[in-house]
Amino acid sequence: MSGHSHWSQIQRKKGANDQKRGLLFSKLLKAISITARENPDPQFNPRLRTMIDKARAANVPNDNIDRAIKKSSGTSNLSEVLIEAYGPEGCAILVEGITDNKNRTISEIKHILSQNDAKIAELGSVLWSFEKRDNEWVSKFSNQISEESIKKIDKLISLLEDHPDVQRVITNTK
Repeated sequence: MSGHSHWSQIQRKKGANDQKRGLLFSKLLKAISITARENPDPQFNPRLRTMIDKARAANVPNDNIDRAIKKSSGTSNLSEVLIEAYGPEGCAILVEGITDNKNRTISEIKHILSQNDAKIAELGSVLWSFEKRDNEWVSKFSNQISEESIKKIDKLISLLEDHPDVQRVITNTK
């Protein structure tokens, strides 16, 4: 019994879970702030209503949701970012994000891509292979790639989604 603190066992699990929850909360609240700029009333803004529902499903406190909506009605400098990239074996990658500093975010994403056998593409060179349906990007064509590249892409997607400014990563791989 000596040397085994019950709190140290709980703390390890709780710390990891709290970090994941906090990252999810911040992404959802940034998205709410962006969508609330158009119209801060959820009755007249269906995108905002959808984002609020997603936040409530993730157990984001109502105070935080209200604060994000009020923050956006003032002068907020958050903006949406859409980054196009090529991954291993030429697979197309779209990275959607919300940031307060586009240059910093693009630089950090570019760094993550370069370390994982991927690179930023010219504007429009990847976007043509995707279409927007119900505010979601969907691939028009799927790209068959090797098993080894699938593992690389999964690792890359995981690293990109861990970035605090990235909201969603979409690829055209099967």
